[in-house]
Amino acid sequence: MNQPLLRIENLKKSYGILEVLKDISLSLEQGRCTAVIGPSGSGKTTMLRCINYLEVPTAGHIYLAGELIGERKQGDRYISFAERQLAPQRLEMGFVFQNFYLWPHLSVIENVALAPWRIKGMKKDDAFDLARQALEKVHMAHKAEEYPERLSGGQQQRVGIARALAQQPKIILFDEPTSALDPELVGEVLSVIGELADEGRSMVLVTHEIRFARDVAHEVIFMDGGLVVEKGAPSDVIGKPAHERTKKFLSQFHAG
Repeated sequence: MNQPLLRIENLKKSYGILEVLKDISLSLEQGRCTAVIGPSGSGKTTMLRCINYLEVPTAGHIYLAGELIGERKQGDRYISFAERQLAPQRLEMGFVFQNFYLWPHLSVIENVALAPWRIKGMKKDDAFDLARQALEKVHMAHKAEEYPERLSGGQQQRVGIARALAQQPKIILFDEPTSALDPELVGEVLSVIGELADEGRSMVLVTHEIRFARDVAHEVIFMDGGLVVEKGAPSDVIGKPAHERTKKFLSQFHAG
């Protein structure tokens, strides 16, 4: 049996006395899209940020393709990585944020090429070729020479997705990628994410777009109060949830 692409073991995260994540263990398979749903404050984004160590877990361990993330094991102890040691591991995990975080002084193609060129050490021409391919994937090649301020929110988010693709990551983490968009722009971003899922990209998608999660994801996880309450196929978790808390949450979306 193949090992899972992403494995989360006994993950906990606290801020002082506030326990945000409470002993989460999950396995996510290669080539599959996992959607994470749940109310605001349930720990979804914190879990995502712990996966690539934008937030350092209070306890627990993360493995990507069998490699321990953010730390190394020495005997019975775990030694945390410094930021410079984390950087190459983070490149294995593309991250698409709620807000776009594009460099305003760089063109679209420069934003996308920056990580392969400056961080991965790819030759400039190769990095820009890779960036063009990534922009084609998200239907933004025609805006390659524009600057972010001249793009709509949906276009900026598609550039953000292209930037993640250009890292050539093993997995892409999406943190509510449509939450900052005007409603009429949501569809263009979801369409691109759907295309990536159809290609067999490995993805974790934190979202409030319940219908989209039902239609695109291979697995859905419902979180509440820092715990995984329910997980399974979309037809089960969204179509016929077993837990009352899941039913109550989904009732507001009329997603059945």
